[in-house]
Amino acid sequence: MIRPVLKQLQFSSLNSGKSNEIARSREPEAIREIFARVARWYDLANHLLSCGADFYWRKQAARIVAAWKPGHIVDLATGTGDLALAIQKKLPNAEITGVDFSPEMLDIARGKGLQGTVVADVRAVPFASDRFDCLTIAFGLRNVQDWAAALQEMARILKPGGHLLILEFSLPQSALLRGLYRIYLHRMLPFIASVVTRSRDSYKYLGASIENFPNRLEMMRLIENVGFIKISAQPLTRGIVTIYTAKKNG
Repeated sequence: MIRPVLKQLQFSSLNSGKSNEIARSREPEAIREIFARVARWYDLANHLLSCGADFYWRKQAARIVAAWKPGHIVDLATGTGDLALAIQKKLPNAEITGVDFSPEMLDIARGKGLQGTVVADVRAVPFASDRFDCLTIAFGLRNVQDWAAALQEMARILKPGGHLLILEFSLPQSALLRGLYRIYLHRMLPFIASVVTRSRDSYKYLGASIENFPNRLEMMRLIENVGFIKISAQPLTRGIVTIYTAKKNG
């Protein structure tokens, strides 16, 4: 059993100035503005910045979802729809709804073939309780201002026994690799992203948001606190990303 933790996690390693900067970067309007600005180049930036590993990450997530055989799936923070479309290939008969608060990103998702889309914030989605068999979210929870509130909303719209999958960035466990990864995150990635997206500041917050996100054990505790069971964390690519899975109690 994973012990409950405080709803608000504190990270003493961050000074107050950086904490304020991260808090501002997670404000809904700030995030919405960033994605509106980079939507046109978002997919290209993802592929380049991950060296193509993002295809593998989504393939692994879609494989897990396919094994659950859900009929009704919602993909929150769907962005340009890549994860939803990867799942659609595995489960062509499933009903998949993509939700995002950026109309610009959803326009691209629809152009790529994602039919069911809804503009909404993940903390307050316009669905009835106990609606979906499966809920996924890829690289979106990190950007939400209140992780616990978002997870509570996910639990609300999932059916009892429904499955949750979260694909999110994390820090490698190896000290050497973690140090090298931090150099890439804070120095190289923002520069490359600014060239690709033609937006100098859009990816500056990314490294800090990854540093500030709960580690695997803390994330599993937060998931348990809102009523999920059978929680697991699967690191991919030496821990650069993690797939969390869980099942709604009941």
